[in-house]
Amino acid sequence: MSGDPLIDAAVAVRANAYAPYSRFHVGAALRGADGRIFAGCNTENAAYPQGICAEGGAISAMVAAGQRRITDIVICGGGDRPCAPCGGCRQKIREFGAPDLRIRMVGPTGAVLLVRTLGELLPDAFGPEDLMKA
Repeated sequence: MSGDPLIDAAVAVRANAYAPYSRFHVGAALRGADGRIFAGCNTENAAYPQGICAEGGAISAMVAAGQRRITDIVICGGGDRPCAPCGGCRQKIREFGAPDLRIRMVGPTGAVLLVRTLGELLPDAFGPEDLMKA
């Protein structure tokens, strides 16, 4: 236990990942605007592109609970290299997070391996406000 509830949630949910094909387990936990923590893990499917990334699962749980803004997020991979969100997840995070949103990537023990802002991971992003200008 790291003592940080968000990190602990990401590490814990990683253990529930369903990854029989890649064996690459990922957990993600985020904090909504009201302070609640939402977690998700990757869920693979035999029809490979139909899987769900951990970040998408956590975001769906947040939205299902009525929240619409991510204030902090942690992604937990299984090795000593940071598990950065894929391109699709970066865009999903951008839908609910501002460019200055901190994204922490941790290892399986909760050790922080890398910290980036969403803007650093997805510069010049297309976000909800771009559609509102149309």
